[in-house]
Amino acid sequence: MMTVHEVSRLTGISIRTLQYYDNIGLLSPSGRSGSGYRLYDDKNLELLQQILLFRELEFPLKEIKQIIKSSDYDKTRALKQQIKLLELRREHIDGLLDLAVKSLNKEGDIMDFKAFDNSKLEQYAAEARKSWGGTKEYKEFEEKNISAEEHKELAGRMMAIFAEFGAVKDGAPDSAEAAAIVRKLQDFISAHYYKCSDEVLAGLGKMYGSGGDFTANINAAAGDGIAEFASKAIEAYCRK
Repeated sequence: MMTVHEVSRLTGISIRTLQYYDNIGLLSPSGRSGSGYRLYDDKNLELLQQILLFRELEFPLKEIKQIIKSSDYDKTRALKQQIKLLELRREHIDGLLDLAVKSLNKEGDIMDFKAFDNSKLEQYAAEARKSWGGTKEYKEFEEKNISAEEHKELAGRMMAIFAEFGAVKDGAPDSAEAAAIVRKLQDFISAHYYKCSDEVLAGLGKMYGSGGDFTANINAAAGDGIAEFASKAIEAYCRK
């Protein structure tokens, strides 16, 4: 565990900024010391890295919060998209640098403005944003304005539903018992996050068993193999 002062020294982020992130529900510390100081664990630091990467890509704080608080946020997928965006930005900057050097050496073509074209970067960024929360379901979730505390409580209840798969995972994913739990999960998402149609549920099911953060988190909370079984049960449910 690290104090807010230690995190500030490690990251170069001011204490005031870390306090602000906590106040707006973007990055809340895992606990507090007996003296009331904020304490951050490794998961907090991992999340801070994600936030700072989004900031480097010029995402506004409000948008970053929407992304990382999304019920379908997957860190692995986000990192892959961030890497692609950073590569495209590097490519764009390299083009500008090359043009500037040529201009300095009077080698450049004054009619050449291709280096200023960042449409490829903007297009990919738009596609990434869409995958992070551009759907009508995510907008519905955003409008609910769920607090960080409420989000934590709902996440716990949702994991409890996943844990119910443990009692049936030795059976067939398309069993009536498994289908009943899938329906319970679907109803819970619709009631507390956004309308979870069969199409949306099918997409979530694939993500639950994809091997990313969602798979690891579900298995850690509900039991080994639960995420993969739930994914198969959802697939079977949505096929009917």
